[in-house]
Order: sequence, then C-alpha cells, then structure tokens
Amino acid sequence: MTGVAHALPRTAPLPAGETTPDQAPTGALIRAVPSVDPAPAAPGAAPRPAGRRGRKAAGEPGARERKRQETRARIVDAAADLFAERGFDAVSVMEIAKRAGVVEKTVFNHFPVKEGLVFDADPPMRAALLDAVRRRPAGESVSAAAGSFVVGAVSLLGAPEVSGGVARMARVIRGSRTLQVREREILGELTDALAGLIAEETGALPHAVEPWLAAHAVLGLYASLLDLARDRVLSGVTGPELGAELRRQGRRGLSLLQFGLAGYAKRR
Repeated sequence: MTGVAHALPRTAPLPAGETTPDQAPTGALIRAVPSVDPAPAAPGAAPRPAGRRGRKAAGEPGARERKRQETRARIVDAAADLFAERGFDAVSVMEIAKRAGVVEKTVFNHFPVKEGLVFDADPPMRAALLDAVRRRPAGESVSAAAGSFVVGAVSLLGAPEVSGGVARMARVIRGSRTLQVREREILGELTDALAGLIAEETGALPHAVEPWLAAHAVLGLYASLLDLARDRVLSGVTGPELGAELRRQGRRGLSLLQFGLAGYAKRR
C-alpha cells in the first residue's frame, strides 16, 4: 500500500484472496527486505525440468542479476541502519554508499533520488489495490472491495515479526518533512490511479466528481489507519493488540464508507 512500502517480510500473508506478498503495503516503511521468491510448484506437481546442459530454470536470476540484487540489498540495509540511527535528513548518500561498501554513483544507479530508499517509485500496493477492485464479485461496490483490501493490508502491521521495523520507520518518517511530503504525493498518485479505474469502469463523464470522491474516501481510510498504526507503535502497542485495533477501527471506517455519511455527525 504507500506510501507505502516496506518493513513487512515478503512472506507475510496478504488479506484473503489478494495477490503476492510483495504487494503488501506497509505504511511507508523501509524496504530492507529480500525480493520475492518465485512461486512454488503446486502440491503434487511434477518438478520443473532443467534446461538443456543444466541451464538455470526459467525465472531464476543469472549471476549478474544476483550480484545486482545483493548490492541493492546492501544499500537498503545500510540506509535503514543509518536512518534509524540519525534520521533521514541527517544522512548523506555518500555515507550510505560508504556503509554499503559501494561508490556514491552505485547508490544513485539503484535509487535516483534519496527518498527512493524509503518509498517505492511505483508502490506494489498500486497493482494490488487496483486488482482487488477489478476482481470484486458482481454486486460488490468499489468502496467495499478497495476498503476491505486496505483494512486487511494495514492490519498486517500488527504481525509480531514486523513490530520493530514498524516502530523504527515510524520514527524516521515522523522525523522527516521530506519523507512526509513524498508520502502525501504517493497517496495522491494512488488516489488518482483508483479514481481513473473507477471512472473507466463506470463510464463517468470527464470531470465527474463521483470517481474522485470514492477514491479519496478509500485512500483517506488508508492514510488514517497508517497514522493510527504509527501512533500506537510509538506508544508501545504492537503485535496482536495492534492488529486487532487496526482491524476494529478499519471496519468502523469501512462501514462508514459503505453506508454513507448521511447519518454521521448530525447536528443536535
């Protein structure tokens, strides 16, 4: 999901029926995590045959690509450690390169902008969120499909194995105006993408407000849950307790999205 990136392990489960672990949004957290492993063969399936003369199986990276991935992972690990120690704004790209054992140009080859070390330029959540909307069953609204995905995904921040990373990067993001601005930009890009899909699916006229209103509501729920998660982990609430609170609050927000605002906050 986001800002929306990256302390969850790639093996973390997604909400039921969603895509791959790589697409789990983590609320704009550092992405110091390994790449997704290739999908395993289905139970009982025959093993994949080796290529001629023992060539690597299809989809397996070659030596050059493995080296590139290892270098990228070292850079991200170094950045994560330095940002946690001193904050995003106080760390230079040169320092990250030195910690990772590479030259500064290598860092920029992998991450053209420093913020890219924290946020994906194209968050995997974008594809996962849009896919959840496209695959919703007949009779289900966009707000129900997209909102349910958001609630399920953000609830993963309560997984015990990610609590340390969530708290660490919450502090990094809360301590950097630059990262906060970039996160808002990413949320805006996600909103635009969802609104565009809704407009296309419904055949909305140009400048119609309904697709944008629906998309803003869903991403507003996402942003609210991310802020709640950060507030709670920084106050010491983690693990199952955090996950339960995010699901509870998420369901309340989702109910409001699904049933409308007409009865909410009426003046007495």
